[in-house]
Amino acid sequence: MAHRKPRLAVWKFASCDGCQLSLLDCEDELLAIAGALEIAYFPEATRGDVTGVYDLSLVEGSITTPHDAERILDVRHRSKKLVTIGACATAGGIQALRNFADVREYASVVYAHPEYIETLATSTAISQHVPVDFELRGCPINKGQLIDVVSAFLTGRRPNTPAQSVCIECKLKGNVCVMVARAVPCLGPVTHAGCGALCPSYDRGCYGCFGPKETPNAPSLSGWFERLGVDEKGLQRVYRTFNANAEPFRNESQRHDAQDHQG
Repeated sequence: MAHRKPRLAVWKFASCDGCQLSLLDCEDELLAIAGALEIAYFPEATRGDVTGVYDLSLVEGSITTPHDAERILDVRHRSKKLVTIGACATAGGIQALRNFADVREYASVVYAHPEYIETLATSTAISQHVPVDFELRGCPINKGQLIDVVSAFLTGRRPNTPAQSVCIECKLKGNVCVMVARAVPCLGPVTHAGCGALCPSYDRGCYGCFGPKETPNAPSLSGWFERLGVDEKGLQRVYRTFNANAEPFRNESQRHDAQDHQG
């Protein structure tokens, strides 16, 4: 009896498809993945749909509708291992800005007939709905890290994704610190590595695309931003981008929201 290859499924929820495209951008590496796995469900790449149980599911996107809140339960039930990929799946994504406002007001402005829109009041990470085996951060994800995660689950080892901040990547590249040398606010000290310090390499502050690193000290960083002249509104906005609903960024932005209202 022939040995069955592990089955891979790639799922999309509320997202821009950028993280799925990162997988397709792997090119030569994708051929090796295809040789080691049976790509059983991946609408972005193939019309094939193998039903049943999947050995590894990669999930992109956040939960924003009642339908998706039900669908993710079925995905989890059919997946032996479930890995969330990207800021939407791991933190709610840019669409989680709705969590700080009234989504009904947004809908009334955007849509001619908002009564036809069925949506949740919040955009939330997959882990807030089902157990997740691993979270791969980024907006979009780093394709090298994605290959490592897939390889890790094929071989039964832990993924080798560094837990340090973007500052370490800057040091490895020999970048001059934009905060120290140019007084440019930068989220690098509290942001998970993975982008290769892309923005600081072009003399721009980090925007936090890869979300908060382990044990970030956002209040301390905000204190440095204040010394650089960033006001309360600016401090609130700087944490509300791709990972606005990640707990350390959410808490820090809400702290400055409260202080702004008091002022």
